[in-house]
Amino acid sequence: MSTYRLDRVFSPRSVALIGASPREKSVGRAILKNLRDGGWSGPLHLINPKHPEIDGIATLPDLSQVSAPPDLVIISSPPATVPDVVAQSAQMGVSAAIIITAGLGHGAGSLSEACEQAARLKGLRLVGPNCIGVLAPQAHLNASFAARMPAAGELALISQSGAIAAGLVDWAAQRRVGFSAIASIGDQLDVDFGDLLDYFALDRGTRAILLYIESIKNARKFMSAARAAARVKPVVVVKAGRQAAGAKAAATHTGALAGADAVYAAAFHRAGLLRVLDLGELFDAAETLGRVRHLKGNRLAILTNGGGLGVLAADRLADLNGTLAELSPATRSALDRVLPPTWSKSNPVDIIGDADEARYTAALEALMAAPEIDAVLVANVQTAIAPAAGIATGVADLVRRVHSHKPQPKPVFALWVGADPQIAATFNAADVPHFETESDAVRGFMQIVQHRAAIDALMQTPPSLPSEIAPDKATAREVVAKACAGGRKWLDPLEVSALLRAYGIPTVETLLARSPEEAAAAAAPFLAAGQSLVAKIMSREIVHKSDVGGVRLNLTSAQAVHSAVAEIIANAQRARPDANIIGVTLQPMIVRPKAHELIVGIADDPTFGPVICFGSGGTGVEVINDKALALPPLDLKLAKDLIGRTRIARLLRGYRDVKPVDEDALALILVKIAQLAADLPEVRDLDINPLLADAGGLLALDARVAVARLEAGAKGPGHPRFAVRPYPSEWERTLALSDGRRIVARPIRPEDEALYPEFLQQVSPQDLRLRFFAPMREFSHAFIARLTQIDYARAMAFVAIDAAHHNLLGVVRLHSDANYEAGEYAILLRSDLKGQGLGWQLMQLIIAYAKSEGLKRIEGQVLTENTVMLRMCEELGFHVAHDREDPTVMSATLALAA
Repeated sequence: MSTYRLDRVFSPRSVALIGASPREKSVGRAILKNLRDGGWSGPLHLINPKHPEIDGIATLPDLSQVSAPPDLVIISSPPATVPDVVAQSAQMGVSAAIIITAGLGHGAGSLSEACEQAARLKGLRLVGPNCIGVLAPQAHLNASFAARMPAAGELALISQSGAIAAGLVDWAAQRRVGFSAIASIGDQLDVDFGDLLDYFALDRGTRAILLYIESIKNARKFMSAARAAARVKPVVVVKAGRQAAGAKAAATHTGALAGADAVYAAAFHRAGLLRVLDLGELFDAAETLGRVRHLKGNRLAILTNGGGLGVLAADRLADLNGTLAELSPATRSALDRVLPPTWSKSNPVDIIGDADEARYTAALEALMAAPEIDAVLVANVQTAIAPAAGIATGVADLVRRVHSHKPQPKPVFALWVGADPQIAATFNAADVPHFETESDAVRGFMQIVQHRAAIDALMQTPPSLPSEIAPDKATAREVVAKACAGGRKWLDPLEVSALLRAYGIPTVETLLARSPEEAAAAAAPFLAAGQSLVAKIMSREIVHKSDVGGVRLNLTSAQAVHSAVAEIIANAQRARPDANIIGVTLQPMIVRPKAHELIVGIADDPTFGPVICFGSGGTGVEVINDKALALPPLDLKLAKDLIGRTRIARLLRGYRDVKPVDEDALALILVKIAQLAADLPEVRDLDINPLLADAGGLLALDARVAVARLEAGAKGPGHPRFAVRPYPSEWERTLALSDGRRIVARPIRPEDEALYPEFLQQVSPQDLRLRFFAPMREFSHAFIARLTQIDYARAMAFVAIDAAHHNLLGVVRLHSDANYEAGEYAILLRSDLKGQGLGWQLMQLIIAYAKSEGLKRIEGQVLTENTVMLRMCEELGFHVAHDREDPTVMSATLALAA
């Protein structure tokens, strides 16, 4: 598992420092000073062959002379020495090493590769190289060369940049922000974002996780870990390089729109992470998310004693696409009863500048009780009439009292302009997020709105093949395979048309003509029916036809078609003499004056793989730049969310005499495109521009498709480059119990959490102890959520369901290691179902799944007294042996055939 031995990084029992030095301003000396100043009291071994002692601590010339292997080794020696130190540490049985040293290189033959190979053989975990180290205040461990030790707290920081990590320590110290741990991961030779997200998601001392990201190395692992962590605690990310111009050389409009940063934003959204723009927002968001745990909707009420401040807050809310709550007649009446006649009668609720504590609390109580309001922002401008501190105390006391009686209380935010520290302390004590400007306050509220929307999206598990579509995969694969076999990068227009039709995407009829005479003849039936035509150059080397004068519109006669085609071919030959001109395509001219021009497509991102793009289309698509991106797979709900994140979405709902577009049909087009990406990994870019959309339907007018052969080495079925695995509906089965009952076995889904309480009541305390290796008296929502909300990338769980009564009967799960070579299994059945053959069938199912994924072995730990499980393991072919570290545990291993 990716958290293997990470506890020894953040809470070691003994430490060795390789490269400890008495030399001033050296990294080794700085780390030694930090270890001692940080309060480390455990065994500390200094390794330096040149000095017998450093700062009064005796040194050893070599790590091998340490009496017992240390849990953690910190390496700050010269680059050339690092591989040998890592190999020696691995052989000794050291759990983890932090490589501070930079300059180890990358790739084949590098020092980094030698370190990685030596560590992997013995399971030694590596942090770094090229990092400032690790800080764990609770363990009094400062294994870094940061300038100071941060205070203990509940925030975990994972930073790709050592400088940013060090800077944040100083920044946080000035604001009295504490940390559970800080990890600078540098080049991520082994331990990466995914590993640490898994670790801190399970860490009870961590309330929220902060990320500073420059780039992601393993997108599928990152997405899996991020989605799992975001389900149980807030994860806030700041990403550097937002303005990088990575799309300049894109060959399709979709590729140009899907710049690198926009794809990262789509990935963060899909993972349930809250993205912020700078380091200040990073901590503010973590603080706000930590205090506000429930938000039902996005309707905000603003309560203020200053009309101007309320208007500014409302303006900022509109800027951020927030919703100002509309007061109901009942709420206005309630406010009339407690406020003077001069109050604003609307939202923002201006209760006038002389408002005192009593007026504030009465109005706030009415707003908190209003069902049409989801959150309240209480704003105060200090006056000489009513003390701001007294009003703050009254508001805090009311919030504390109301929240104590409600399981999901309505959030209240505070905006006190020019507040002194005592007012801030008052709100802190009541867990009320507080701000100094209206912009910060509204941004804090909208961060909660965005975070909750992203968390809701995490519950979506699009299937491998949505029930709404039935594509002709055979035809589509034949089209793509033919192009790949011919070494071509682009499908021709006829192939594109066939591909889109195979997925039920309406497209304009397209004919091929190889000469002006052939074009005039092919145009005759259309012209006779009164249809004008469009002619476009047909060449597999020419992607953007307009750029070479290769398009002519509104051709209304045979002579016009003949002349236009001759001119198009001549233009193309002159502009691209290297291109093979096949002829032209003819299409009927589509005239839909009130139709919206949209763009739909697939872009290929080097990190996250296929990305679905939607937005405003037409020739000015890049200039308009109205687009949204999403990682596939999609279902209708996720597709509608994608549409809703664009500006044109409001126009699609209709306005004046323009009727609305069928949103369900448009969303289904996006689902089909996402399915095409899943079925055909060879499709690298797809660009439908424009897709005409109006009340009469949807029609693809022009499209381009780029293809490429698959690279070897992908593990498991499905698209090898999808960052998010779809719900594997192909693994749904029907099983038969010994008593004749037929049950459904299928991959677990998030909504199965509701079945767990009754299921666990049907499992005896003894069976629970055998499963979890300890007595289990209580199962929290967070615990069950981690069992049910998986994303199928590194873990799988099959549930057995009694379909007739919708009861959970048993579950088997498999969690792979970080290298996707081995998986650890676990199984739990209702105690009254033993002997029915359910456990055997579930184990066979998980073994079959592991084989299909290309895993090399399945492993599990079983208590020695669990003889029933041990006997079944042996019958299934597992090798069972005593665990080397725990005599009460047996290790079961099943080697899987290649």
